[in-house]
Amino acid sequence: MIEPGAGGARGAGGERGQRGERGEQSAPAACHLPGAGKGAAGAAEKLDGTAGTMAMATASAPPAPAPALRLHLAGTAFVPHAEFELPAAAARHAMVRRVQPGQPLHLFDGRGTEWPAQVLTLSRTAVRVRVRLAAQPLPAAARELPLAVTLAFCMPANERVDALVEKATELGVAALQPLMSERSVLRLAGERAERRRAHWQAVAVSACEQCGRAHLPVVHPVRELAPWLHDTTPAGAGRWLLSTSADATPWPQAWPAPAGAAVPVVLLSGPEGGLATAEERAARDAGFVPVSLGPRILRADTAPLAALAWLALSLA
Repeated sequence: MIEPGAGGARGAGGERGQRGERGEQSAPAACHLPGAGKGAAGAAEKLDGTAGTMAMATASAPPAPAPALRLHLAGTAFVPHAEFELPAAAARHAMVRRVQPGQPLHLFDGRGTEWPAQVLTLSRTAVRVRVRLAAQPLPAAARELPLAVTLAFCMPANERVDALVEKATELGVAALQPLMSERSVLRLAGERAERRRAHWQAVAVSACEQCGRAHLPVVHPVRELAPWLHDTTPAGAGRWLLSTSADATPWPQAWPAPAGAAVPVVLLSGPEGGLATAEERAARDAGFVPVSLGPRILRADTAPLAALAWLALSLA
């Protein structure tokens, strides 16, 4: 009689023996390759050395310095080596950005002048700085378009105006004219209109601080389209109306030759749904040339930005 336990043990032992024999037969074959172990070890050492060198190079590379914080100080006459406390709004902005003593700043007045400065001291309510440059302010004209572009836009929904003002400022617009037309969604008047205008001016300030411009675009008071067209004379500026009309000239063809690139431009953009027929006719009578941005229908806050981007790139 064969005991199951013994048979199992013998079977397991037999399998182990077979595996042992196979292992013993294969192991010497691997060892017969001369230098195989050394080659593998050498390759591993080389890889480890390369990885270590790359890690050391990465660790030793200094981080790129953060750009200097830019602050708009309206009505400030910068004097070399002058020391003063930042106005309350600029000081709050600097504190939110966690500036530290010794940190560089760039201060600009919104009229094209920009000076480097340095944080001297901080308190809970004040930031004291020193203007560092002793000779000339920083050049800022290179960040501006070579012509003055006024964007007159029929206001879309309120939050879209914020984004439109911000992006138009980044793209180099010189002035913004919010308008109300027959199909405008947003209607403003009186004190409410002035509060929104001041808010949009602050949006433009923040955009200038971010994008490097030293010329602050002016946000004009909100107006109705019809009287604005009446007061806007066609002489002295190129006038372009973004239009979906069949007779609108494609934008690249409508743009003047480079010789006329210094002529100021007024760009008029309608609301969602476009200008009413009578409003577009009045704009044409005021000297605005209808231009098309292509076959797609763009939103009221997209179309003027597409035109401004084309201008900025073509004039760069």
